Amino acid sequence: MSDLISPRERLLRALHKETVDRAPVICPGGMMNAAIVAVMEAGGNKLPTAHHDATQMTNLAYDVSTMTGFENFGIPFCMTIEAEVLGSAINYGTLECEPKIQKERFASAAEVIFPPADAFDDNNRVRAVASTIHTLSSRYADTPVIGSLTGPISTAASIVDPMTFLKQLRKDKDSSHRVISQVTDYLIHYAQLLVESGVDVISIADPTATGEILGPRMFDEYAVTYLNKLVDAIHAMGKPAIVHICGKMEAVKPSVSQLHGDALSVDAFVSLVKIKQEYPEITTMGNLSTILLEFGEAEKVESATDELKNKKIDILAPACGLSTSTPLKNISTFTAVAKNNG
Repeated sequence: MSDLISPRERLLRALHKETVDRAPVICPGGMMNAAIVAVMEAGGNKLPTAHHDATQMTNLAYDVSTMTGFENFGIPFCMTIEAEVLGSAINYGTLECEPKIQKERFASAAEVIFPPADAFDDNNRVRAVASTIHTLSSRYADTPVIGSLTGPISTAASIVDPMTFLKQLRKDKDSSHRVISQVTDYLIHYAQLLVESGVDVISIADPTATGEILGPRMFDEYAVTYLNKLVDAIHAMGKPAIVHICGKMEAVKPSVSQLHGDALSVDAFVSLVKIKQEYPEITTMGNLSTILLEFGEAEKVESATDELKNKKIDILAPACGLSTSTPLKNISTFTAVAKNNG
């Protein structure tokens, strides 16, 4: 099988719980962005220019895949597009620093006014992402293209002052549900644009939706409800979805098992073995420490990767967001060991 199966088929098989020769090794973009400084300097395709320019974005996505060994193209390279379209001010960062929310558009959930329904269609950065997906999927049919979305709660907390918003999840549930539900509708529309452009998989990272921040009851009320609304819509489009949840899992593990995603990606300190044992229906993804990748020796990266393989993790990937200063050697060691069937 290993001589015949392509990276695209391998990932799709893994997401559909079908037999594969080995676990795919991927980095989906968005929060898990592998456009590290070493890759950008070597290839000459650099951020922040590539956030806006489809040609540079396409070239950088290709550089990332070929130089790191990750078996996919993952775009975009940040988590700010959705918030920008919905009105927040963005600092586009530098070569070393990813974009950040400079100023949320609204002071409270009750004040949120949404743009026209076609706002994503008219955004230059969205068009650059769509064009990049179309080019990559057309040129490289054997390599899966992953489109990355910021999850509903994280997007909502990027357009409303986050401290106020998190309090309103408890104190003003009507406004909170209105905002998150409408945000989810926009995300569904954005996902549709990505699917129409040729994306193979959609990855959703919702770092604000953690057990530590929300607690079990609000995680179930908000995170599970709206992530499933988004995932169900993506499934209706005929595409699989990966869901990444940051933070510890103990408090919300029963609710996490109710998520409809085709794979669950988690932080490094979460035991994927326990998740596999307790919820065998979950396809596990992760969770090599990004601290190890940034600061560890290649030999320790190799050992940690072998450990994930021995634990039969379904899809191998970084546990969370990669530092732009991560050594290329460590990433290459990770992907090379992951691919070694010896």
